[in-house]
Amino acid sequence: MADMCVNIAGIDFKNPVIAASGTYGFGKEYNELFPLEKLGGISCKGTTLHDRSGNPPPRIAETHGGILNSVGLQNPGVDAFINESLPWLAQKDIVVIANIAGSTESDYALAVEKLNDTAVDMVELNISCPNVKEGGVSFGSSCQSVENITKLIRSKCQKPLIVKLTPNVSNIGEIAKSAEYAGADAISLINTLTGMKIDINTRRPILKNNTGGLSGPAILPVAVRMVWEASKCVSIPIIGMGGISTWQDAIEIMLAGACAVQIGTACFTDAFAPLKVIDGIDSFLDNNGFSCVSDIVGKVEPW
Repeated sequence: MADMCVNIAGIDFKNPVIAASGTYGFGKEYNELFPLEKLGGISCKGTTLHDRSGNPPPRIAETHGGILNSVGLQNPGVDAFINESLPWLAQKDIVVIANIAGSTESDYALAVEKLNDTAVDMVELNISCPNVKEGGVSFGSSCQSVENITKLIRSKCQKPLIVKLTPNVSNIGEIAKSAEYAGADAISLINTLTGMKIDINTRRPILKNNTGGLSGPAILPVAVRMVWEASKCVSIPIIGMGGISTWQDAIEIMLAGACAVQIGTACFTDAFAPLKVIDGIDSFLDNNGFSCVSDIVGKVEPW
């Protein structure tokens, strides 16, 4: 059987499938269906310095091939995560990734410092959040802002640092290079695409926030393209995500350059999707004569 293990920034994963942040909570609900340890890792619900109630409903809308969400990072705050959820997660044989978000640089810095002496294995920096001190522009929208926030958090964070990139930019390769230059140990992409859905009868947006983040199968081709472009610009590991629903999708994005994958929206329609992806990757490797999963990473052959 092929070796399914991957190593990202010195952290060993038993397989390359990670539950994506924002879709898996802190793992307890899914653990009722199957042992969480079957996954390579879990990126926990996006966590902020203080608790957040999120945006007013409606904040979820179905679309063709996906969903729009404007949940607004509802979460109990980093202290509650550390005291209530992390002790349970730490008992599981799974890589635990804390996903950190904020509205100011100090929010990020203070939150990540609280994680330094905990059982968290890695930190994933969500830079799709609006920087309120810069007029609400996303931290991940420009090379300079990506470099600034990454450099700051790298100086505060004692864990391996993943920077999660937004697709809502003009040149993902340059953004990825900025994160690497500023000290990121790995990058993950893509986060959701900004979208909108309107009720033609009321002439109002479905979401109370007007716009939201599009995820699901519809965005897979965008994710594959952006992973491929980023892989040509950086030497650090890439975790691919965005629309992965099947093992074929996972193989595709790994061929584009991802060494591991995150699965999110697919779990809403099939809670066992991550396990099917793991089994599918394993069979593909065996059937095609690959000795380890890393052998397929970046092996796309462009025309």
